[in-house]
Amino acid sequence: MNKKRWGALVIAGILLVGSLVTNAVSQSVFSQQSQSFEDLLMNSGDWEQVVIEEGTPTKSIALLTVDGVIQDTNAPSQLFESVSYNHDQFIEQLEHIAESDDFKGAVISVNTPGGGVMESAQIHKKIQEVQKAGKPVYISMGAMAASGGYYIAAPADKIFASQETLTGSLGVIMQSINFEGLAEKYGVDFVTIKSGPYKDIMSSYREMTDEERNILQGMVDRSYDGFVKVISEGRGMSEQDVRRIADGRIYDGYQAKELNLIDEFGYEEDAIQALKKDHNLGDAQVVSLSKGTSFASLFQMGAKKMIGDDLGLVEAIQTFSNPNAPRLMYLYAE
Repeated sequence: MNKKRWGALVIAGILLVGSLVTNAVSQSVFSQQSQSFEDLLMNSGDWEQVVIEEGTPTKSIALLTVDGVIQDTNAPSQLFESVSYNHDQFIEQLEHIAESDDFKGAVISVNTPGGGVMESAQIHKKIQEVQKAGKPVYISMGAMAASGGYYIAAPADKIFASQETLTGSLGVIMQSINFEGLAEKYGVDFVTIKSGPYKDIMSSYREMTDEERNILQGMVDRSYDGFVKVISEGRGMSEQDVRRIADGRIYDGYQAKELNLIDEFGYEEDAIQALKKDHNLGDAQVVSLSKGTSFASLFQMGAKKMIGDDLGLVEAIQTFSNPNAPRLMYLYAE
């Protein structure tokens, strides 16, 4: 072995030992400081109120926003995930409103094509908890409040939308991509070793069997039944009438009003004024809620700034490499 190779081995050994020592020291330090670091994050995450309309603080109306696809993205661990909608934080906001004596109602601005079945059901439940606490919830639909966006709106005391709002798309969808033909064309062979016949159900690498399709269709049908029930109970309609209009098509504001899917034409400010008038809250303060900026969110924003124009490519890669997909969705899919 020549001198260069011996030198390389020595350097590699030094680096390995140094890495082990550094790792041991850093773990020890982190263990000692973990509690104080957690406290820092918790303290930086206290609720902050931004006053939208002045009024009586002990008689407040919360203004919340659902903007973007409704899904639990595990934002802190997904460095480049979109921060337009934070599911955990939105759930916490609803819980805070339900528990705080200062809040007397809430207006939720909804601008979304929908999202996950589980996440939509979770929001629906939390909205009902706010209502059970004696606090009305009004919905203001934006440009789009489709599928899961309507699911979370259904239990509201009153729903506002513009004449141009796109809503509806009432139903469930489950999608996957089949690469089998493309793989055969380029001579790519996918090898799967599985413990049972359905372990790779809805695989992207082979055609789905009729039996597998029936299994998944049963899941979709059960979720659809749940969607129908939510609309029926929330809007005071018979399940038969709901099924007649819940065929997946989208509706504009005019159609939604005729079908009793919304109550009034209007925007966010109209929903706020209606809530005040309907529930004797004329002197109420209107506030938005947000969490204090944490280290994680600052790091996330900084990373996004550095990535710049390549962020779209990163997000696209994440979408197609997501191990949790496909899944049941209340989503308007073009």
